[in-house]
Amino acid sequence: MGTADSDIEGQARLAALRKGLEAFGWSEGRNIRIDVRWAAGDDATRIHAAELVALRPDVIVANGTPAATVLQQQTQTVPVVFTIVTDPVGQELVKSLAHPGGNITGFTNFEFSMGGKWLGILKGMVPGLERVVVPFHP
Repeated sequence: MGTADSDIEGQARLAALRKGLEAFGWSEGRNIRIDVRWAAGDDATRIHAAELVALRPDVIVANGTPAATVLQQQTQTVPVVFTIVTDPVGQELVKSLAHPGGNITGFTNFEFSMGGKWLGILKGMVPGLERVVVPFHP
């Protein structure tokens, strides 16, 4: 997790992951083991990534670009599934969305090519629309 363990949103994401796994028959202590690391900072992220890779898991779920980037540097063999990565192609985590290549794949929360479509929908909803501001932090 790319946040501190006190982060409410991070806790909710982890709870959702566990609930989703349980819906498919995966239960901690029965047929799955989940090792969680909370890393709110570059040094902690690198240390925890190394720990997780050393455990030789079947898969690592990386929450956020920093965690996915560090894991990409630390392993080319352990499968990594990322979430909450804005531009995985631009960040060079994957070759393309259709064919990620390597050992990393995942879910993006923003696809840049959709921006034009969103503006078109807004214009249709608000015909007099002249200016739109999109705050963005890469």
